[in-house]
Amino acid sequence: MQGTSKNGLYYEIEGDGPWLTLSHSLACDLHMWDPQMELLTKHFKVLRFDTRGHGKSHVPAAPYTLEELATDVVELFLELGIQRTHWMGLSMGGMIGQTMILKWPQLFLSIVLADTTSRRPDNAVQMWADRANIAHEQGMQGLLDSTLSRWFTQAYKDANSAKLQKIAQGILATPVEGFAGCSAAIAHINTFDRLNEINCPTMIIVGIEDHGTPPEMAKKIHSQIKDSVLHIIPDASHISNVEQTEVFNQLLEEFWGLEDDEFIDDEALDG
Repeated sequence: MQGTSKNGLYYEIEGDGPWLTLSHSLACDLHMWDPQMELLTKHFKVLRFDTRGHGKSHVPAAPYTLEELATDVVELFLELGIQRTHWMGLSMGGMIGQTMILKWPQLFLSIVLADTTSRRPDNAVQMWADRANIAHEQGMQGLLDSTLSRWFTQAYKDANSAKLQKIAQGILATPVEGFAGCSAAIAHINTFDRLNEINCPTMIIVGIEDHGTPPEMAKKIHSQIKDSVLHIIPDASHISNVEQTEVFNQLLEEFWGLEDDEFIDDEALDG
């Protein structure tokens, strides 16, 4: 099933079971999660969507806020009749998830926060403004090489030229206005001091070579969320679900109890 919501979000739904919502990184679209779909659709009713300004979703004028990005998703939930969902977000998707769970905690059965952050450094606003300016002046081509360098280790890039070319095409296809709008949103992430309010099952994942949202930040998020679990993936940078798919998927299986369905059954009955 696929469609476009009243507020302009493109979405796809696959599988059967309790709801699981997947939220992608900046300069990606819902296909970022393709490596997880074979596993997840066996156990969940999976909702993937393109964040505003990305993929097939609408592209409002920049700037955006994380609150607006979160509200987009809540309105989509209302339209689809989703009352509770598991959530997995990577990078920007993790920031949207944090923003949502702190405002609408009743919606969440569990949350996976991958390669994300909860507090930007002092230079974040200027840094993301500079990147947006490059995009406006040179198009997304001007950001391609630096983005791929942040997203993947050199070893992965050397060994996966075909996959990298497809990912590069996705970056280049991102609307400049959408990139700029979402860049402004994530530049103001500031959820860290409230993370101790999260009380649903939580897993934090990060690539050990992720320099944009580094392991040290993941450790701090872990320390703030009671009973959360933290996994640092070797030989991975920022887009760890793609670079180390097998390891990433195994962590999801363990966290959600997918091999025996115990966790899923309990949470489905609960919600």
